[in-house]
Amino acid sequence: MKEHRVVCGLCPHHCELTEGQTGLCAARTNVGGKIACTNYGKLTSIALDPIEKKPLCHFHPGSLILSVGSYGCNLLCPFCQNHEISRAKAGELRVEHVPPEALAQLAEDTRTRYGNIGVAFTYNEPLVSYEYLIDCAKLLHEKNLAVVLVTNGQICSAPLEKLLPHVNAMNIDLKGFTQAFYDWIGSDLETTKTAIQRAFEANVHVEVTTLAIPGRNDNEKEMDVEAHWLASISPEIPLHLSRYFPRYHCDIPMTPVEQLQRLQSVAQKYLHHVHLGNV
Repeated sequence: MKEHRVVCGLCPHHCELTEGQTGLCAARTNVGGKIACTNYGKLTSIALDPIEKKPLCHFHPGSLILSVGSYGCNLLCPFCQNHEISRAKAGELRVEHVPPEALAQLAEDTRTRYGNIGVAFTYNEPLVSYEYLIDCAKLLHEKNLAVVLVTNGQICSAPLEKLLPHVNAMNIDLKGFTQAFYDWIGSDLETTKTAIQRAFEANVHVEVTTLAIPGRNDNEKEMDVEAHWLASISPEIPLHLSRYFPRYHCDIPMTPVEQLQRLQSVAQKYLHHVHLGNV
Protein backbone atom coordinates (compact mmCIF):
# COMPACT_ATOMS: atom_id res chain seq x y z
CA MET A 1 0.00 0.00 0.00
CA LYS A 2 1.41 3.38 -1.04
CA GLU A 3 2.15 5.71 1.85
CA HIS A 4 0.03 8.87 1.65
CA ARG A 5 2.02 12.10 1.61
CA VAL A 6 0.85 15.66 2.11
CA VAL A 7 2.68 18.65 0.63
CA CYS A 8 3.24 21.72 2.80
CA GLY A 9 2.56 24.73 0.62
CA LEU A 10 3.92 27.40 2.93
CA CYS A 11 7.45 27.84 1.55
CA PRO A 12 9.48 26.86 -1.54
CA HIS A 13 10.70 23.62 0.03
CA HIS A 14 7.24 22.07 -0.51
CA CYS A 15 8.05 19.31 1.97
CA GLU A 16 6.19 16.06 1.20
CA LEU A 17 5.34 14.58 4.57
CA THR A 18 3.98 11.21 5.63
CA GLU A 19 1.73 10.87 8.67
CA GLY A 20 3.54 12.18 11.73
CA GLN A 21 6.51 13.47 9.73
CA THR A 22 7.81 17.02 10.32
CA GLY A 23 9.26 19.24 7.62
CA LEU A 24 12.71 20.79 7.31
CA CYS A 25 11.55 23.73 9.42
CA ALA A 26 10.95 21.45 12.47
CA ALA A 27 7.63 23.21 13.06
CA ARG A 28 5.13 21.89 10.51
CA THR A 29 3.87 18.30 10.64
CA ASN A 30 1.49 15.98 8.82
CA VAL A 31 -1.20 15.34 11.42
CA GLY A 32 -4.09 13.25 10.20
CA GLY A 33 -3.47 14.12 6.58
CA LYS A 34 -3.26 17.88 7.14
CA ILE A 35 -0.29 20.18 7.74
CA ALA A 36 -0.34 21.43 11.33
CA CYS A 37 1.72 24.18 12.92
CA THR A 38 3.12 22.10 15.77
CA ASN A 39 4.96 25.00 17.42
CA TYR A 40 1.67 26.93 17.69
CA GLY A 41 1.85 29.21 20.74
CA LYS A 42 5.04 27.58 22.02
CA LEU A 43 7.30 30.50 22.84
CA THR A 44 10.97 30.17 23.73
CA SER A 45 11.70 33.88 24.08
CA ILE A 46 9.73 36.91 25.30
CA ALA A 47 11.33 40.33 25.79
CA LEU A 48 10.53 44.02 25.57
CA ASP A 49 13.03 45.45 23.08
CA PRO A 50 13.82 48.79 21.47
CA ILE A 51 12.31 48.79 17.97
CA GLU A 52 15.77 49.61 16.58
CA LYS A 53 16.99 46.17 17.71
CA LYS A 54 14.78 44.38 15.16
CA PRO A 55 16.31 46.30 13.29
CA LEU A 56 13.69 48.87 12.33
CA CYS A 57 15.01 52.43 12.36
CA HIS A 58 12.16 54.17 10.55
CA PHE A 59 9.09 52.57 12.15
CA HIS A 60 8.10 54.36 15.38
CA PRO A 61 11.75 55.14 16.26
CA GLY A 62 12.49 55.34 19.98
CA SER A 63 9.64 53.00 20.90
CA LEU A 64 9.57 49.62 22.65
CA ILE A 65 8.00 46.49 21.22
CA LEU A 66 7.16 43.15 22.81
CA SER A 67 9.32 40.59 21.00
CA VAL A 68 8.53 36.88 20.92
CA GLY A 69 10.00 33.79 19.29
CA SER A 70 9.34 30.08 19.07
CA TYR A 71 11.58 27.42 17.49
CA GLY A 72 12.24 26.28 13.92
CA CYS A 73 13.36 27.80 10.62
CA ASN A 74 13.04 26.93 6.93
CA LEU A 75 16.65 27.90 6.13
CA LEU A 76 19.90 26.08 6.85
CA CYS A 77 22.29 29.01 7.33
CA PRO A 78 25.64 27.67 8.62
CA PHE A 79 26.28 31.10 10.20
CA CYS A 80 22.99 31.31 12.14
CA GLN A 81 23.22 33.57 15.21
CA ASN A 82 20.16 32.00 16.88
CA HIS A 83 20.76 28.35 16.00
CA GLU A 84 19.87 27.21 19.53
CA ILE A 85 16.22 27.91 18.75
CA SER A 86 16.10 28.08 14.95
CA ARG A 87 17.49 24.56 14.55
CA ALA A 88 15.77 23.10 17.61
CA LYS A 89 13.06 20.48 17.35
CA ALA A 90 9.95 19.88 19.43
CA GLY A 91 10.82 18.80 22.94
CA GLU A 92 14.41 20.05 22.85
CA LEU A 93 13.72 23.42 24.46
CA ARG A 94 11.76 24.73 27.38
CA VAL A 95 8.71 26.53 26.02
CA GLU A 96 5.90 28.59 27.46
CA HIS A 97 2.48 28.02 25.95
CA VAL A 98 1.03 31.43 25.09
CA PRO A 99 -2.24 31.30 23.11
CA PRO A 100 -3.12 34.30 20.92
CA GLU A 101 -5.53 35.76 23.49
CA ALA A 102 -2.84 35.69 26.18
CA LEU A 103 -0.25 37.28 23.91
CA ALA A 104 -2.62 40.07 22.91
CA GLN A 105 -3.41 40.73 26.57
CA LEU A 106 0.29 40.77 27.48
CA ALA A 107 0.95 43.24 24.68
CA GLU A 108 -1.86 45.49 25.92
CA ASP A 109 -0.62 45.29 29.50
CA THR A 110 2.92 46.27 28.47
CA ARG A 111 1.50 49.14 26.43
CA THR A 112 -0.14 50.49 29.58
CA ARG A 113 2.95 50.00 31.74
CA TYR A 114 5.83 50.70 29.35
CA GLY A 115 4.45 52.24 26.17
CA ASN A 116 4.77 49.05 24.10
CA ILE A 117 3.56 49.55 20.51
CA GLY A 118 2.79 45.94 19.59
CA VAL A 119 4.39 42.55 18.99
CA ALA A 120 7.44 41.64 16.92
CA PHE A 121 7.65 38.00 15.88
CA THR A 122 11.38 37.39 15.76
CA TYR A 123 14.37 35.38 17.14
CA ASN A 124 13.55 32.28 15.08
CA GLU A 125 11.76 32.34 11.70
CA PRO A 126 8.21 33.50 12.42
CA LEU A 127 6.73 32.38 9.10
CA VAL A 128 6.89 28.72 10.10
CA SER A 129 4.31 29.62 12.79
CA TYR A 130 2.03 30.96 10.07
CA GLU A 131 -1.34 30.11 11.60
CA TYR A 132 -0.29 31.46 14.99
CA LEU A 133 0.86 34.70 13.34
CA ILE A 134 -2.48 35.32 11.70
CA ASP A 135 -4.51 34.42 14.77
CA CYS A 136 -2.40 36.74 16.95
CA ALA A 137 -2.33 39.55 14.40
CA LYS A 138 -6.11 39.76 14.20
CA LEU A 139 -6.39 40.17 17.97
CA LEU A 140 -3.53 42.65 18.13
CA HIS A 141 -5.10 44.83 15.47
CA GLU A 142 -8.39 44.80 17.35
CA LYS A 143 -6.45 46.43 20.19
CA ASN A 144 -4.74 48.88 17.80
CA LEU A 145 -1.34 47.26 18.39
CA ALA A 146 1.29 46.89 15.67
CA VAL A 147 2.32 43.57 14.14
CA VAL A 148 5.98 43.29 13.11
CA LEU A 149 7.78 40.38 11.45
CA VAL A 150 11.54 39.84 11.35
CA THR A 151 11.75 37.25 8.62
CA ASN A 152 13.73 35.65 5.82
CA GLY A 153 10.82 36.14 3.42
CA GLN A 154 10.74 32.48 2.37
CA ILE A 155 7.01 32.11 1.79
CA CYS A 156 4.95 31.16 -1.24
CA SER A 157 2.74 33.74 -2.93
CA ALA A 158 -0.70 32.55 -1.80
CA PRO A 159 0.02 32.44 1.95
CA LEU A 160 2.00 35.69 1.65
CA GLU A 161 -0.97 37.53 0.15
CA LYS A 162 -3.22 36.25 2.93
CA LEU A 163 -0.74 37.37 5.58
CA LEU A 164 0.16 40.87 4.37
CA PRO A 165 -3.09 42.63 5.38
CA HIS A 166 -2.36 41.60 8.98
CA VAL A 167 1.18 43.04 9.14
CA ASN A 168 2.32 46.61 9.81
CA ALA A 169 6.09 46.32 9.39
CA MET A 170 8.67 43.78 8.27
CA ASN A 171 12.42 43.56 8.39
CA ILE A 172 13.25 41.06 5.66
CA ASP A 173 16.64 39.39 5.43
CA LEU A 174 18.02 39.61 1.91
CA LYS A 175 20.78 37.11 2.60
CA GLY A 176 22.72 37.80 -0.58
CA PHE A 177 21.94 38.70 -4.16
CA THR A 178 22.87 35.56 -6.07
CA GLN A 179 21.14 32.22 -6.25
CA ALA A 180 24.52 30.63 -5.54
CA PHE A 181 24.46 32.21 -2.08
CA TYR A 182 20.89 31.03 -1.53
CA ASP A 183 21.89 27.53 -2.62
CA TRP A 184 24.45 27.62 0.20
CA ILE A 185 21.74 28.29 2.77
CA GLY A 186 19.11 26.08 1.17
CA SER A 187 16.56 28.51 -0.20
CA ASP A 188 15.43 30.66 -3.12
CA LEU A 189 16.47 34.25 -3.90
CA GLU A 190 13.44 35.08 -6.04
CA THR A 191 11.05 34.12 -3.24
CA THR A 192 12.61 36.65 -0.89
CA LYS A 193 12.69 39.32 -3.60
CA THR A 194 8.99 38.75 -4.22
CA ALA A 195 8.23 39.05 -0.50
CA ILE A 196 10.05 42.40 -0.33
CA GLN A 197 8.29 43.79 -3.38
CA ARG A 198 4.82 42.57 -2.48
CA ALA A 199 5.10 43.75 1.13
CA PHE A 200 6.07 47.23 -0.05
CA GLU A 201 3.23 47.27 -2.59
CA ALA A 202 0.81 46.24 0.17
CA ASN A 203 1.79 49.35 2.19
CA VAL A 204 3.65 47.34 4.81
CA HIS A 205 6.62 49.27 6.22
CA VAL A 206 9.64 47.38 4.86
CA GLU A 207 13.28 47.49 5.92
CA VAL A 208 15.90 45.06 4.59
CA THR A 209 18.95 43.49 6.25
CA THR A 210 21.98 41.93 4.55
CA LEU A 211 24.59 40.22 6.69
CA ALA A 212 27.86 40.80 4.82
CA ILE A 213 30.04 37.66 4.94
CA PRO A 214 33.60 37.88 3.59
CA GLY A 215 34.07 36.02 0.34
CA ARG A 216 30.42 35.00 0.17
CA ASN A 217 28.25 38.07 -0.41
CA ASP A 218 30.44 41.12 0.29
CA ASN A 219 31.34 41.77 -3.34
CA GLU A 220 30.88 45.45 -4.19
CA LYS A 221 29.51 44.68 -7.67
CA GLU A 222 26.92 42.40 -6.10
CA MET A 223 25.95 45.11 -3.62
CA ASP A 224 25.61 47.56 -6.51
CA VAL A 225 23.10 45.24 -8.17
CA GLU A 226 21.24 44.61 -4.89
CA ALA A 227 20.92 48.28 -3.99
CA HIS A 228 19.90 49.21 -7.52
CA TRP A 229 17.15 46.57 -7.41
CA LEU A 230 15.87 47.76 -4.02
CA ALA A 231 15.83 51.35 -5.31
CA SER A 232 13.74 50.23 -8.29
CA ILE A 233 11.03 49.43 -5.74
CA SER A 234 11.74 52.58 -3.73
CA PRO A 235 14.93 54.46 -2.80
CA GLU A 236 13.26 55.06 0.58
CA ILE A 237 13.56 51.39 1.62
CA PRO A 238 16.10 51.34 4.48
CA LEU A 239 18.95 48.84 4.07
CA HIS A 240 20.81 47.52 7.11
CA LEU A 241 24.29 46.17 6.35
CA SER A 242 25.20 43.97 9.27
CA ARG A 243 28.69 42.83 10.26
CA TYR A 244 29.19 39.08 10.36
CA PHE A 245 30.98 37.26 13.19
CA PRO A 246 31.86 33.54 13.20
CA ARG A 247 28.89 31.52 14.49
CA TYR A 248 27.47 28.00 14.49
CA HIS A 249 29.20 25.97 11.71
CA CYS A 250 30.84 28.95 10.01
CA ASP A 251 34.41 29.95 10.91
CA ILE A 252 34.99 32.56 8.18
CA PRO A 253 36.80 35.53 9.81
CA MET A 254 34.62 38.49 10.83
CA THR A 255 33.76 41.18 8.32
CA PRO A 256 36.25 44.09 8.34
CA VAL A 257 34.48 47.33 9.25
CA GLU A 258 36.22 49.00 6.32
CA GLN A 259 34.59 46.59 3.88
CA LEU A 260 31.20 47.21 5.43
CA GLN A 261 31.76 50.94 4.94
CA ARG A 262 32.69 50.38 1.29
CA LEU A 263 29.46 48.44 0.78
CA GLN A 264 27.57 51.26 2.45
CA SER A 265 29.07 53.77 0.01
CA VAL A 266 28.01 51.60 -2.92
CA ALA A 267 24.44 51.22 -1.63
CA GLN A 268 24.14 54.95 -0.91
CA LYS A 269 24.37 55.65 -4.63
CA TYR A 270 20.82 54.33 -4.89
CA LEU A 271 19.25 54.24 -1.43
CA HIS A 272 18.56 57.14 0.93
CA HIS A 273 18.89 55.17 4.18
CA VAL A 274 21.81 52.72 4.56
CA HIS A 275 22.65 51.74 8.14
CA LEU A 276 25.55 49.72 9.53
CA GLY A 277 24.92 47.09 12.22
CA ASN A 278 27.06 45.05 14.62
CA VAL A 279 29.94 47.56 14.39
